Amino acid sequence: MKKSLVKLAGMVFAFSVCGTIFAQEAEVVANNEEKSDVIKLSLEDAVDYALKNSRTLKSNDIDLEMKKRASSNSWNVFLPNVTVSGTMARANEYNPSGLASTMAIAKFHPEVLANGIKTDFDKEEERWNTVGTVNASWAFSVKMIAAIKKAQLDYEGGKITWEKSQKETILSIKKLYYGLVLQQENLKIQKATLENARQRYFQAQTNFKNGLVPEIMLLQNQVNYENTKPTVESAEQEFYQTLDTLAFLIGYPVGTKLELTSEIEPVYVDADTEVLLSKYGNNDLNMKSLQNNIDLIKTNKSLLGASTWLPALSVSYGWIPAYIGSEGAWHFTGDIGKDEAWYDSGKLSLTLAWNITDMLPWSSNRQQIKDLNQNLAKLELTMETLKENQKVEVRKAVNTLNQAKQQIDAMGRTVQVAQKAYEMQAKSYRNGTTELLDLRDSEKSYNEAKLGLLSKKMTYISALLDLENTLNTTLTK
Repeated sequence: MKKSLVKLAGMVFAFSVCGTIFAQEAEVVANNEEKSDVIKLSLEDAVDYALKNSRTLKSNDIDLEMKKRASSNSWNVFLPNVTVSGTMARANEYNPSGLASTMAIAKFHPEVLANGIKTDFDKEEERWNTVGTVNASWAFSVKMIAAIKKAQLDYEGGKITWEKSQKETILSIKKLYYGLVLQQENLKIQKATLENARQRYFQAQTNFKNGLVPEIMLLQNQVNYENTKPTVESAEQEFYQTLDTLAFLIGYPVGTKLELTSEIEPVYVDADTEVLLSKYGNNDLNMKSLQNNIDLIKTNKSLLGASTWLPALSVSYGWIPAYIGSEGAWHFTGDIGKDEAWYDSGKLSLTLAWNITDMLPWSSNRQQIKDLNQNLAKLELTMETLKENQKVEVRKAVNTLNQAKQQIDAMGRTVQVAQKAYEMQAKSYRNGTTELLDLRDSEKSYNEAKLGLLSKKMTYISALLDLENTLNTTLTK
């Protein structure tokens, strides 16, 4: 009996061990699968992926391609208009004069005009006639040159708009990425604080059971731990919501698990306002876009003025063969080679035309020229405003960089002091010589110092990104 019980106990123990092993293996597999679903994403990876997969940038690519095609084929305004047609018509009532022309009928059927005899001549074939038309026309005016120039300037403006969109999207991605890293570091600090609160709470439980601390200390640790949990959970939820925004912005499906691998470590640059403006002041994309609009207005104004005074030329040629042979319209194929069977009423014409109305001082053309002059003056004022605003933005960014650099150095030293103070307080608390409130204050100061340092680094990076975007250049290597 004892042997049976021993065997049974051994079997239960073996099954329990196997079950534990299998459960551990399943947990390891699940953890590995979960980790394999996570995409490690550096800042450079995020930018590269966005350039290839961002929906906004893909839409901009399509817009630019349309403008490029329009510019490349803008010469097509000089193509002639060519039409080809063929007509077979049947007259409801027989009318010899309607076959082609009185002269042609007199040539082929003089008896019809002489005495109007219709006996053998009034046949079904005589009611039909066949006419073909090949017409080519070409017109030229100064406005055609304006259309070509406009398409070219539209493409140049499209390239500037495309570049602006690229840089603005990349700037948004970089700022969002760094903002998420800051959130992530804040979340790590809060989780570490929560873990410390949990450990202190469990330690207080043990000490209270052993009679080493009063109940009030146990309750204080419990309240601190319970109050910290909702804050950490809210911060974590906010972080993952923002992470979904980043995934959507760069082109990943919403819900994709991302792990940010880059850190907030700025690359410091020597920035001087006057030097930067002299080297990169003309690179501003807003100024380039505005200059493109100014060039477009100037071109329209000059060509509109030329079209007001210069004539328009039109050239037209038509070949209109009509069958008027004696065999009738149904049998024209048998007489195609005979001269008397076909009659050509086509012609060549060349025309010069002046629009006298456009030359009048109060005409639409002359008024448009005046409007263009005023719009040009407004754009030139806007250009001056942009240049002054650029100076303000560059000066502001440079001041922010210099100030942030000084604050980063100072706060780096503050973090070291706060860390040392916290470690000393934690040691004293474990030895029972420091109150919980003092320890929490020390921990809070240490966390605030770390977040403050990261925040100033973030400020430096953000100001540098704005400065590079304003000057349309890269200041870091």
